[in-house]
Amino acid sequence: MNNRKYESELDYWKNVLEQDGSFYNAHYEQFYTELFDLDKTFYNDKVILDIGCGPRGSLEWADMAKKRIGLDPLADKYENLREVNHKMDYVNSYAENIPFNDNYFDVVCSFNSLDHVDDLDKVISEIKRILKPGGIFLLITDVNHDPTDCEPIYFSWDIVDKFKPFELIFNKHFEKLENGIYQSISKNVPYNHENKEKRYGILCAKFVKIL
Repeated sequence: MNNRKYESELDYWKNVLEQDGSFYNAHYEQFYTELFDLDKTFYNDKVILDIGCGPRGSLEWADMAKKRIGLDPLADKYENLREVNHKMDYVNSYAENIPFNDNYFDVVCSFNSLDHVDDLDKVISEIKRILKPGGIFLLITDVNHDPTDCEPIYFSWDIVDKFKPFELIFNKHFEKLENGIYQSISKNVPYNHENKEKRYGILCAKFVKIL
């Protein structure tokens, strides 16, 4: 991560904390469950990884999990931002080199983080390596967005094809509204593909690593 990107990412979270007064995380449970047609009990005794987790505590809701781990190259810096100690574990690492064994995780997710990485193909290769056969990968990402310092990678809807031979079992497209990725999904406005105007969208996809 170059210095400009590093500072941009950290400044973003500092601004969130200054504006909101805390790192709200209650919304994550809905996105891990209802959005992907999963019951909360699905996560019983599961080993879960959130790639690019940020400092909010994205897996704090998952008390039923065996392990819940957040991976982020700024995890050590987030220690200075978080106002409470989280129950989930944070690992300071880039997604291009995930420090876990093959077939380790039951669930891997990337919520609004995959377009932040430096080497997308390497990250996808790592996701395929660490997910157990029969495990699931959950993806939420912007598409059709202009690259920025923090989000240098441009995605189109066919990003799902890069995860083959994973089986795609869920694929929804939403319009991106002005109030952010998660609130846009909550509004549940399907993306109108008949409108050919270039504009941002949100892709939500669930994959299974076939046996």
